Amino acid sequence: MNGCSDVRVHGPLAGCAVGFAAELERLGYSRSGVRQQLGLLADLSGWLAADGLAPAELATGQVARFLDGRRRRGLRSGAGVALLLGYLAGLGVIPEQAGVPAAAGPCAAVLEGYRHYLASERGLTGPEVTRHVQTAGMFADHARAADRGWAAVTAADVTGFAVAQCAALGRASACKRISQLRSFLRFAHLSGLTAAALAPAVPPAAWWSTSSLPRWLPPGQVAALLAACDQRTARGRRDFAIVTLLSRLGLRAGEVAAMQLGDIDWRAGTLTVRGKGRREEKMPLPADAGEAVASYLADGRPAAGSRSVFLRSLAPRHGLSAAGVSNIVAAAASRAGLPPVGAHRLRHSAATAMLRAGASLDEVSQVLRHYSAATTAIYAKVDHAALAAVARPWPGGAA
Repeated sequence: MNGCSDVRVHGPLAGCAVGFAAELERLGYSRSGVRQQLGLLADLSGWLAADGLAPAELATGQVARFLDGRRRRGLRSGAGVALLLGYLAGLGVIPEQAGVPAAAGPCAAVLEGYRHYLASERGLTGPEVTRHVQTAGMFADHARAADRGWAAVTAADVTGFAVAQCAALGRASACKRISQLRSFLRFAHLSGLTAAALAPAVPPAAWWSTSSLPRWLPPGQVAALLAACDQRTARGRRDFAIVTLLSRLGLRAGEVAAMQLGDIDWRAGTLTVRGKGRREEKMPLPADAGEAVASYLADGRPAAGSRSVFLRSLAPRHGLSAAGVSNIVAAAASRAGLPPVGAHRLRHSAATAMLRAGASLDEVSQVLRHYSAATTAIYAKVDHAALAAVARPWPGGAA
């Protein structure tokens, strides 16, 4: 038995209570939050003892049974389960796989193999991996691969799924779904699941890369976003620094979320950006952006073991996700009385501002770190001065 706070933990996990409580405090949990999480530890430890299980025997299916029992008793587990299981797995008390939810269903082994391929071979991030695996699971259900076997999947199954998805989704979402389907079908062929290469059977979604205008904010609205971040508070200083980086450097939300303390070279005035495809590139850090980040680090960033620059304002105090960065921009837009704004809109705004200040498309491409100059070509549409120089008069109009 081990006492910690006013929660007593009995059973095989009793020796972990003090260390878990210390970890929770380090992550910024309040006293009531620590008590709640220790109650979850006590519940799991008692459940193991009642079932005669040692912690080392805990498997994913048993974790599911434990959580199902809590739900039947009307108890909420929330994200704390992942935190607890991750802590115990880190100590080596429970198997590492017990803390990772596995894919379910008859195609689970295939989907888990695909998940590993995406993370280890393709270098995709966690959220990207999840979206790709979800699409693969949807296709497996559509093609009834579990019943028929992967060898029986045909090009007709592929086109049927693609057409159904394109009909139900918007243009951008449909294009992503199609790309994810091709990725899985290439994996299926390489791994021997399908004898034929079915990726070429995926029809393209209708998409013209230069058919739309980039959506951007004029300088006045960017200033309103910044003003909506209350720099008198720690959270406001964090949000101000994030919006400044997005609007000045044109960073992606994921790149802001991935920033580590060691990525900033204060003496050289540079920032290492961790971009797509695990690329790392150095960029100049403008003075105003550096001042905003320094203000947050000096008087706003909570003490935590995480090396991420931007942390959650509530426990657990770990780094923000890309979605968290986008939510910060959306909340600032709401406070400023603006229509909904995402983080990527500020990337477009930065590019547009550079063009209007006289930068060339090549220079914009370098700042945005595009793989191809063709990706930057869409911004030519907002360069009204350059377009006016090549515009021809309307036939029959005034000279």
